[in-house]
Amino acid sequence: MATIAMTEQVAETAFLIFDTESVPDGELLSAVKYPGEQLSAAQSIERAQIEAIERSWKGSDFLPVTFHIPVSVCVLRAKKDLSLLAMTCLDAPHYRPREIAQKFWQGVASYPRAKLVTFNGRGFDLPLLELAAFRYGFSMRDYLLSRNRFSGNSLDLMEWMSNYGGYKVVGGLNLLAKTIGKPGKMGIAGDLVYQMHIDGKFQEINDYCLCDTFDTYFVFLRTRVMTGDISCERESELVANAKEFLRCKCDEYPALRRYLDEWQDDED
Repeated sequence: MATIAMTEQVAETAFLIFDTESVPDGELLSAVKYPGEQLSAAQSIERAQIEAIERSWKGSDFLPVTFHIPVSVCVLRAKKDLSLLAMTCLDAPHYRPREIAQKFWQGVASYPRAKLVTFNGRGFDLPLLELAAFRYGFSMRDYLLSRNRFSGNSLDLMEWMSNYGGYKVVGGLNLLAKTIGKPGKMGIAGDLVYQMHIDGKFQEINDYCLCDTFDTYFVFLRTRVMTGDISCERESELVANAKEFLRCKCDEYPALRRYLDEWQDDED
């Protein structure tokens, strides 16, 4: 019976909507950028961030994805009709980079027909996890066989909204989520994750990732209205159902209570 239930879940799952959070790998930075200088991991990150600020027109200290490791990945599974099936936060409550990456690629292999849905996934989330697969030696065969910018098995909503780089989506996921009345950022942004990780706030990082994952789902729904795949009325039904889904998960994931409190649309 368990095998039948799992087979049904695989057949029902058409979309894997996910988001990631990461931190710099100081040891890798030391070995690649500052060999022979005897810098600690923390010192290497600090120096690289200072150099990044000097190069950035907006003063960002964010380092290239090649120097990052994943510390949180949250995934929503949805049916072909876009209704939610399940949610998971990988390797909770430990959030170990190796285990997170392993569980992610095992999950992708378990749902070979599911389309991956992200916001800036092609520019960051997928490279982050691809590099982790390279680092730890994990198979990602089925994903690689379908990897293609325009017709592959993934949808990057940032690329899609920008007409594949025709313009920059200034404000990003936060702007798009708030445009349609969803919470967006709630006092935490990606540039705070490294310090939160230093402070041992692993659950708070995951809570932030989880809320971004739901924002991605709701932005995804609105883009499907734009494509004509669903009507506005169907979107409203899906949003209402997702809101109830969130309510049911609040005991297990208390951070979702605040997410619901920040909800701005008039759907109930």
